[in-house]
Order: sequence, then structure tokens, then C-alpha cells
Amino acid sequence: MRTFDFAPLHRATIGFDQIADLMDRALTQDVAQPSYPPYNIEKTAADAYRISIAVAGFSEEDLNVEVKENALVVSARKKEEAAERSFLHRGIATRAFERRFTLADHVRVTGASHADGMLHIELQREVPEALKPRRIEISAGTTKPEMVEAKPVN
Repeated sequence: MRTFDFAPLHRATIGFDQIADLMDRALTQDVAQPSYPPYNIEKTAADAYRISIAVAGFSEEDLNVEVKENALVVSARKKEEAAERSFLHRGIATRAFERRFTLADHVRVTGASHADGMLHIELQREVPEALKPRRIEISAGTTKPEMVEAKPVN
């Protein structure tokens, strides 16, 4: 596998630390990423997203969704069943899992729902007013700056 040195990028840029960290994190993660549970990420509107995770066999009490430091963490742990059951075939995996999603700036989780074995998490990007583009009015008149006489300093 190739390795990239981002040190020159850190020396030559200011304020792009998050992008460099994101690239560094993406390139250093293990190639064999967990595929359980399967999930979809869809764009539902211009600034809205939905993450759908297949959580067959888990109830709402078994699931945990929380946001910590720009990361959405979805985890599940099945409670032990009191009665011993004997399976001839066990194809529905209810093993514990933890799935992390890195959230961009100004993206917040607006809700979560559990129906038909699917966990749906709604996300919304809310750009603050200070970061939205704004139009600057141009005045019609021209003004000349006042002239100040230069005085020698000794």
C-alpha cells in the first residue's frame, strides 16, 4: 500500500487541518472494513440526508444513536434471552455492533425512527447566516479620501 506524507500540506496551509486529517484518516484505515450491518446513505433534499441501517432482530431498546465530536455513533447490543432456545439454523445475525459516521461541519441529526427492521436517521445541513453568501450594495457616488499633509519626524 502507498503511504502519503501530508507534512508539506500542513506547512503551507492555514485552516485546512480538518481536510488533511480527514484524508489522513481515510488513507490509514484498514482495508477490511466491517460490512455488518449493511446501510444506505441517501440525499433526500438539497441539504438533507438519511442513513438507513438494517437492524433486523433488534428492538428500539437495543439500539443507541448518539453524536459525539462531529461523529454519529450507532451501536446495538442484544440483551441476553432468559430462556435457552435451540436453533436448527441461525441466519439472522444479532451480534453487537458499532458503526461510526463522520459528520461535516453544520450537519446535525434531526431525528431517528425504527420500523420494519430498519433504523432511519435524518440529517440536516444548517449553514449559519454568517457563512451564507450575501450581496454587497455598491453606492453610486464616488468619494475622495481626505489628504493629510506629511510632516517630518525627527
